[in-house]
Amino acid sequence: MNDHDPWRLTEFGRSQTSLSVRTVSAYDADLRLFSDWVARSSIDSPDGVTRTLVRRYVAALSTRDYARRSIARKVAALRRYFAWALEEGLTGVDPTIGVQVTAGQGRLPRVLDRRELEQLLDAPPPDDEPVWRRRRDDAVLEVLYGSGVRVSELCELGLDQVRLDEGVLIVWGKGAKERRVPLGEPAVDAFRAWLAIRRDVVPDAAGPIVFANERGKQLTPRDVRRILDRRSPTPTHPHALRHTFATHLLDGGADLRSVQELLGHSDVATTQRYTHVSRERLRSAYQKSHPRA
Repeated sequence: MNDHDPWRLTEFGRSQTSLSVRTVSAYDADLRLFSDWVARSSIDSPDGVTRTLVRRYVAALSTRDYARRSIARKVAALRRYFAWALEEGLTGVDPTIGVQVTAGQGRLPRVLDRRELEQLLDAPPPDDEPVWRRRRDDAVLEVLYGSGVRVSELCELGLDQVRLDEGVLIVWGKGAKERRVPLGEPAVDAFRAWLAIRRDVVPDAAGPIVFANERGKQLTPRDVRRILDRRSPTPTHPHALRHTFATHLLDGGADLRSVQELLGHSDVATTQRYTHVSRERLRSAYQKSHPRA
């Protein structure tokens, strides 16, 4: 995007003299993220933005690991921008009116219980399940729960990112940031079993991808959802395994900054929500177990 596009973001930033330089910079980044997002719907000016589109954007942010506070700030940037755009005649309607976002904690992530994890990770396979699919699914689930990677990061794994001798994965997260995540012994074993037969399943034309679907194409988040549908005793989203990974670490005494690094969160506020989950779990355990609770 250049500075002479229909959005006139540079001009908007210069007009915000009551805001700090840091806030203006944050708003500029937020607005460029939004304009890039709506461009995927072939909308290249503020006049094409509708309230429905703004609500869809907020919903999309909610699925991408942004802290509630970060989402509230991004919407605040949109409100301020569209109020300005309306005055400048860049749009005839403010599409942020009626869009509500609170900066509060919101709904706590669901954490899988022991029975659900045992069913996912250790239940015996059906008699008619192909060996290759069982080995692939075992590796996928062990990594999602054992390393806490995002499902998109798992699907995009290349063979050069798997370091079994070191017990780590090299993951490229949001913003092309590299991080090393640990592989526990069950995950390493599941990986070795899968990689031993991978070439029988993944065609050479698919390249160095680690995981493929039944058609020999790179595994997709939808494919991972199907794996969970087959294996989980209750409806489970792939992200629930990431939630469970983080919560179990904190329950076990891991410090917040370490969990933040493992998850690849740029904002520690995003990681802090898991401390609320842990407190809720401790409170529940106390109330169920202590004779004077």
